[in-house]
Amino acid sequence: MNLDLLVRNANILTLDDTRPTARTLGALHGRIVGLDEEVEHLPAARVMDAGGATVVPGFNDAHCHTAWFGLTLTQLDVSGARTVDEVYDAVAAYAATLPEDAWVIGAGLDHNRTGGRYPHRDALDRAAGGRRVWLKHTSGHACVVNTPVLGLAGILADNFTDPDGGVVSRDEDGRPDGLLEETAQRLVQRHVLPYPVETVADAVDAATRHYLTEGITSFTEAGIGGGWIGHTPVELAAYQLARDTGRLHTRAQLMAASDVLHPLVSHADDGIGLGLDLGMRTGFGDDRLSLGPVKIFLDGSLLGRTAAVTEPFCGCPHNEAEAANPTGYLQNDADAMTETVLAAHRSGWTVAAHAIGDRAVDLALDAFARAQRELPRPGVHHRIEHAGVVRPDQLGRFAELGVIPVPQHNFLQPFGDAMAESLGAQRTAWSYRLRSLLDLGLPVPGSSDRPVAPGAPLPAIQAMVQRRTGSGAVYGPDERVPVLDALRAWTEGSARATGFGGRKGRLVPGQLADLTILDADPLRTDPDRIGSLQVLATVVDGDPVHDPHGLAAQAATPTPVQPVPPSPQGHQALRPQENV
Repeated sequence: MNLDLLVRNANILTLDDTRPTARTLGALHGRIVGLDEEVEHLPAARVMDAGGATVVPGFNDAHCHTAWFGLTLTQLDVSGARTVDEVYDAVAAYAATLPEDAWVIGAGLDHNRTGGRYPHRDALDRAAGGRRVWLKHTSGHACVVNTPVLGLAGILADNFTDPDGGVVSRDEDGRPDGLLEETAQRLVQRHVLPYPVETVADAVDAATRHYLTEGITSFTEAGIGGGWIGHTPVELAAYQLARDTGRLHTRAQLMAASDVLHPLVSHADDGIGLGLDLGMRTGFGDDRLSLGPVKIFLDGSLLGRTAAVTEPFCGCPHNEAEAANPTGYLQNDADAMTETVLAAHRSGWTVAAHAIGDRAVDLALDAFARAQRELPRPGVHHRIEHAGVVRPDQLGRFAELGVIPVPQHNFLQPFGDAMAESLGAQRTAWSYRLRSLLDLGLPVPGSSDRPVAPGAPLPAIQAMVQRRTGSGAVYGPDERVPVLDALRAWTEGSARATGFGGRKGRLVPGQLADLTILDADPLRTDPDRIGSLQVLATVVDGDPVHDPHGLAAQAATPTPVQPVPPSPQGHQALRPQENV
């Protein structure tokens, strides 16, 4: 047998309890076919000499926004602003480079970093010189626009009323101040969207190229096609275009936004009443590009204090919208959202319910329980995206119903202090859990929600282990886990949570040959340094698609060599002076 790829001289962490480590790995037709003595004597088209580096399964981000992230790479970045004046200065400098009729589109706005203040429309008018301004909050659940955009959106009309599930903020004079929350963002988006599929495909290209540098080989795009999260009603076509033209560099699973589901006509016995045309549903596609769950938003965000919680947020409200909704709010009528969950369940979909506050988590759990009671679907595991605040009495229901929680622990460093301030000590201990969920036997995946927060897996793994905020405080110390558990979350945990358990996530024969090669062993690295480990190479489907150090070489008949024992101090063979 001739292999496509042979990886040798490696410290391979298989995540297989029966054979936790290996030194050699062989791949053929995109799958792992053997380890060590099973393959080390076989010829291969390419040989990758790891030189003692550590090989782990490819990282899998189970909840991110890839097209959105790719688009932000070409937009004004205001994430570094620490005052609203700095935002205005950035807008003015950027606007000066644009034509007079252009939009100033920015990303990364975070009022928690600007003293709790949002930019005001009047100051944005002056900074932009008459251009339209649209600044997206880092949470994705709010944006700030200026007067021309408010006028375009119809918000300045005398008879305007806030949309269901959204809020238009007003200043002390009762005027819209430019802040739009949740579904109110659609009033702006309808004048900008849809983007051309070429634009979205280019964004996917830029984003997934970046993913490879971080060792990410798979991701789940958390909402396409509709709502305020989609970029075009034909977003799946954009992903297909990206794949067909070599611009999709990793594996992709796509969640359809619930807004794009519509009534379907089928036989009465089918039970398919809501979905996409032709009855496509969760699981359609292949290992490279597939449809995942349907995404339904139940509430908002902790950062914007729009998450639906049972007790009021702590501290003084930052604006009139917070004062009017001290416990956040749901995105729609609770009964209507429940009916959407039930209809999707009956039609064969897995459901991913966005629920951050504990009140929204209650709604999701109740809907899932009713769905399984009315139409049992054994083996189907619905998801709760974020699961930001989970009370102790809710934990058992996750296990009872087999619901998969998808929290983002990379939030803790950039946002932990602000979240703790909003929640108070007791709810902080209940939020963005990990240890307590794993103890229930649930697969907790690694996920980032990028570009809401930085999305690199290694810093996220460090956050799972240490749970430190930007100030150095420990956020919910009882939820910390060992490094191995965190590594499993970003590999095997994500595979199980996304329906690919047994097909990827471990380095064992039969699973997909997706690998990440690191300059040191995370299990032997000081926790403070895990986030700074370097990705030396990334392999997708047995192909070294990211190999800046030139580890892979063509070799018709490689000669087996004595493996180099991995160094506890990390990878030694690729120091810059030795990289020849």
